Parts: sequence; structure tokens; C-alpha cells
Amino acid sequence: MATAVPHVPPKQDLPPAGGYKKIPFARVPPKSYFTGFTMIGTYVAVTTVGLGIYYLTAKKVKRDEIEMRSAQNVIFPILIAERDREFLRQLRRNRDEEADLMKNVPGWEVGTWYGEPVFKTLPEDTLVTPIFKEFYAHADWKSYAKRAHIKLWS
Repeated sequence: MATAVPHVPPKQDLPPAGGYKKIPFARVPPKSYFTGFTMIGTYVAVTTVGLGIYYLTAKKVKRDEIEMRSAQNVIFPILIAERDREFLRQLRRNRDEEADLMKNVPGWEVGTWYGEPVFKTLPEDTLVTPIFKEFYAHADWKSYAKRAHIKLWS
């Protein structure tokens, strides 16, 4: 059977003797490190130093930009000449390839259509710029694809 548990009266939780401590609720102002005049003076000093450094840096950046622009102006004609030389080289490669391909065709002259000039109204020494696909007709596929991508997306 069940055994009897001795009856223990419950212990009530009461405040400590003398009561609880007071709850601090008064405003505690933060400690002031700088006065308003000190902060304004610091702002003016930092801004002045920053503007001075900016001015010196801006002069150097401007000098560098002028130098780069001068270098680009000097090298630009050389780059244009190299581009034109490569253009003429590719035209020569196209002409040589056409001559090699059509050497067994009777009556074929390079740059004509079976002996007839393609452009009848132009003088003999006029350079006719070929269309894009005609220019890369005898080039490798990688060069054509790269240039086509640049041409189409720019």
C-alpha cells in the first residue's frame, strides 16, 4: 500500500528583509568629450587639409590625363597605318588564294568575272572595299567569328 508522506507546509517567497533595492530610472547624461566649438574647429581643420590634398592630387591626375592624351594622339596615326597595312595584306592574301583556287578554270582572271571587270564604271586603279564576308572569305573561321562579333555588337 501507499505510505503516508509527512505534511510539509509550503514556503512562501517573500521580499528580503528591508525590501528590494531602488530601481534607477533617472536620466544619466553621457559624458561630454568635446564641446561644440572643438567639433566645429576639428571639422574646419579636417576639411581644409582634405581640400589641400584633393587639390594636389587633382593637379597630378590632370597632368597624367594630358600626358595620356598626348601619347594617344602620337600613336593614333601609327595604329591607323598598321590597320590599313593589315587590310591591304588581307586583300593580297585573298587575291593570291583566288588565283590558287581558280588556276585550273579556263579564261579566269583574278579580280574579274571570266575576263569582264566587275565594276565597269570605275577606273582600273580604284580600290573597291569588299563586303565583310568577302573580305574574310579566305581567312580562318576564328578570325571571321571574332571580327563579326565585334562588328555586330559595336
